[in-house]
Amino acid sequence: MNQRTNTRIPDLTDPLGEALHLLRLNGTFYCRSELTAPWGIELPPFEGRMMFHVVTAGECRLEVEGEAPHQLRQGSLALVPHGNGHVIRSQPSDKTMPLFDIPVERVSDRYEIMRHGGDGELTHLTCGVVRFDHVAGQQLIEHLPKVLMIDSWADEEESWLHSTLRFIAQEARALRPGGETVITHLADILIIQVIRSWLDASPEANRGWLAALRDKQVGKALAAIHREPDRHWTVASLAKEVGMSRSGFSARFTDLVGDSAMRYLTQWRMQMARAQLLENTEPLSLLAKRLGYQSEAAFCRAFKRVFGVSPGSVRNSADVANEPVMNS
Repeated sequence: MNQRTNTRIPDLTDPLGEALHLLRLNGTFYCRSELTAPWGIELPPFEGRMMFHVVTAGECRLEVEGEAPHQLRQGSLALVPHGNGHVIRSQPSDKTMPLFDIPVERVSDRYEIMRHGGDGELTHLTCGVVRFDHVAGQQLIEHLPKVLMIDSWADEEESWLHSTLRFIAQEARALRPGGETVITHLADILIIQVIRSWLDASPEANRGWLAALRDKQVGKALAAIHREPDRHWTVASLAKEVGMSRSGFSARFTDLVGDSAMRYLTQWRMQMARAQLLENTEPLSLLAKRLGYQSEAAFCRAFKRVFGVSPGSVRNSADVANEPVMNS
C-alpha cells in the first residue's frame, strides 16, 4: 500500500471546515508598533505570505490598490491574504515611508517593536506575516478578496482578541521552549476567525470552489480527493463514493467546480507535487508513487502538462525562502 501524502485527520461532515483545518501556517513574525500622528508606512509585497494588522489603540487607514480605503479602529483586525503591497497611515494626506527604512527594536528573530511618527495622537498596531504551507490552504486563499476585515467585535470577543495578542507578544519576547509553536497556533486561530467571518457573510463565498465544498455530494468528493490523492480515483469511483450516478456526478462536479473531476484530481496532485519538490529532495520515483502514479515517467509527463516544465527543473531552480523578516 502506498504511503499517504497527507496527514490523517478525523472524518468531517463539513469539507469547507476541513479546508480550514488544513490551512496550516508557519514563518510567523510579529511587529508591535507605537505610531504617533502624522505617520505613514508603505509595506512591500510579500509573495506567498499573508499579512494582518490589529489595532489595539487609536485608529488608522489601510489602503490596498484596487480597493476602497478601510478605516481601522480599536479592535479592528484586517487580513491581506495575498501578500499585496499596501499602505497604512494615520490620515489620507500623511506622507509614507518604506517599511524597511524605519528603524526598529529587534526583540527576537520573530518579534520587534517599531516607534514612528510625529508628536500627535497615538495608535498601537500589531502586525504579523505568515506563510501557508498546505495545498488546501493555498486553494482556499486564492478565493479570498484582497482584504478581509472584522471591525465590530462584541465586548467578549474584543477581550479575547486583545488577550490573545498579549499572549503572542509575551511568548515572542520570552523565547521559551515551544514558544514558536504557541505563536503559530495562535496566528492560525486569528486568521481562521477572520476567514470564517467572511465565509459566513460574503455572497462571493457561495460561488465556485467554495460553493462546491459546501455541496453535499461534490464537497464530499473534493474532501476524498484532498485526503487520498494517491488513490486510483475514477469518475465512477468518486460517484459511488458520494452516492450519485456517474453522469449526474460528472455534470454536477464540472458545473460547480469549473473543471472535470479527473482534471481537478490531476491539478491537485501536481500542486502537491510542486510544493514537495520545493521543500525536500525525495526521489521523484517515491514522490510519484505517493501521488498515485505507477511510474516516474507517467508522473513527469503529467507534471509537464500542468506546469510546462519538468519536476527536475522545478527542484533545481527552487530557492526555498528563509523565514520572513520584516526589517533588516
